Amino acid sequence: MTESLTGSDRGKYAAAKAALEYIKPGMKVGLGTGSTAAWFVQQLGNLVNNEGLEIIGVPTSTRTRDLAASLNIPLTTLEEAGWLDITVDGADEFDANLNLIKGGGGALLQEKIVASASNQMLVISDASKQVDVLGAFPLPIEVVKFGWRSTESTVEEVLEGADVAQRRISLREENGAPYVTDEGHYILDLHLNRIGDPKGLAEALNRIPGVVETGLFVVMADTVLVGYDNGEVHVYDRDRGDLGRHKVHMPGKNSLYVPGA
Repeated sequence: MTESLTGSDRGKYAAAKAALEYIKPGMKVGLGTGSTAAWFVQQLGNLVNNEGLEIIGVPTSTRTRDLAASLNIPLTTLEEAGWLDITVDGADEFDANLNLIKGGGGALLQEKIVASASNQMLVISDASKQVDVLGAFPLPIEVVKFGWRSTESTVEEVLEGADVAQRRISLREENGAPYVTDEGHYILDLHLNRIGDPKGLAEALNRIPGVVETGLFVVMADTVLVGYDNGEVHVYDRDRGDLGRHKVHMPGKNSLYVPGA
């Protein structure tokens, strides 16, 4: 299917295409979840089917698994793979230190487990996700269903002493009912507006019984690729700093496949 895309979509496409340069034959590749990751999975499928690229994918959600399977990408589980060469995923926000907020798509726990079991985490993004300070995007935390309201109360206590701008919490819902993750948990979205100490907040939240994991990915991303409407991609590396921009080939504005459309 083709349709005219926004500049954001074209930026996601450019970043996803640039990420293909990091994929080598024989790699075990973590496949992220979300709209930007879907662009990467789609293009990876093209290489597998049209150019004979041999890789094994490990999906981070049932949605990604279903998309990759529909594209005939060979898949396995993390248990079978053991350790991955690279994980390619999106982000809801990232800052100058390449700290991330993830979990808008509800797969933060599996995304973090897969990324942690990889030699490299490569993040792909459009320019709207780049921020000076994390927190405008609500921070998801995955919590056990049992006693979740007690967990929420403890989270509220932790936030009282945290370096954040506001402290509103909402239970994520879907179709009028609590959203349930692939692992059977709930998600609390923390509306904080600004997170002054991502590392400290992540550590404090993870100490709460009932909190399974947070959407703060601190010192995990090795490289971030930011795509733009014109096909430019800006590369940021945690060890090497700002590596500048290069261009990828972009199809015509009305000839891009929309993943899931």
